[in-house]
Amino acid sequence: MRYLKKTRYLQDINLFKHNGQRFWYGLLLLVMCLAPLGLDRFLLGELSLVYIYAIAGVGLMLLVGYSGQVSLGHAAFLAIGAYAHAYFLNLGWPFPLSLFTSMLLTGLIGGLVAIPVLRMSGIYLAVATLAFAVIVEQTLTHWESVTGGFRGMLVPKPEFFSADLNAYIPFYYLCGGVLILVMLAGLNLLRSPTGRAMVAVRDSETSAQSMGINLARTKSTAFAISAGFTGLAGGLFAHKIGYLAPDAFTLLTSIQLLLMVVVGGLGSMHGVIYGAIFIGLLPSGIAVFRDAVPPSIGQIPGLEPGVFGLILVLFLIYEPLGIYGRWQKIRLYFEEFPLYRRSTYKRQKTYLRTERLR
Repeated sequence: MRYLKKTRYLQDINLFKHNGQRFWYGLLLLVMCLAPLGLDRFLLGELSLVYIYAIAGVGLMLLVGYSGQVSLGHAAFLAIGAYAHAYFLNLGWPFPLSLFTSMLLTGLIGGLVAIPVLRMSGIYLAVATLAFAVIVEQTLTHWESVTGGFRGMLVPKPEFFSADLNAYIPFYYLCGGVLILVMLAGLNLLRSPTGRAMVAVRDSETSAQSMGINLARTKSTAFAISAGFTGLAGGLFAHKIGYLAPDAFTLLTSIQLLLMVVVGGLGSMHGVIYGAIFIGLLPSGIAVFRDAVPPSIGQIPGLEPGVFGLILVLFLIYEPLGIYGRWQKIRLYFEEFPLYRRSTYKRQKTYLRTERLR
């Protein structure tokens, strides 16, 4: 077991707690850079999709995992980012400017939506965000002059200084680089006063308000940043699928995003990566399952969303800390063996004194 000797007050907010983390993260970065040398085109495409999901997961994790605000409508922000990016590219905008502007536009819309929506909480907030997703889906269908309606919209190939970024290796490095930047931005946000205020609001709104934290501003900021990161992922997702249509951004997409952060592990940036890998590989696993079982089972309508919902319920009941939480338990077991106590992670309900006033 590793014991850290703390000699500075700022040591608690360092990105890397010790040299062991620097080594393993550096090794992971090296593996990411060398992956195209040993993987074929299909696997690189799947990894690019995992990176895109992870970018959207960082945004949703900041909202759900660190601010405590549940959203069932983030597919709408993914769609806004994708359509805005494709629209700007069709107007002749440069690729970096179009991607950055679509992220800012999605964040602005998220901030405006947060003003009325965040007056609610719990199940009412989830229903409100779901209603917003339905509104956006209908807008994409009927605003044919911009989105093309059911005809869809062709996404131009991304180019930067005449270099084609749509090839599978450059696109892989593009998605990986954007993911690293977004992760660093999210981690630094959590170390800032704004990030600490978000965590305080999640833990207890009464306590946070008593300490002078503006609840409305903190929640709206979290919602806007979350929407912006999801819109950035939407811009990359547009290049991944190549052609945009309203049926690519449905309620199932929102459930996938929420499933990603819950299964990966709420309140942890590590959980975003675990969840993105899980969600990225799950559709392929379901496709293999359909081929392996009899047609009467494999061709059941709604099998994929049913599996997503079942997995979400099972994790909420049996492993609320997600995959990353399970990994922490396994690591702690081997670190403390044979002195590990089975009741170390026994779940119990705790209340702050301020919460008893409700």
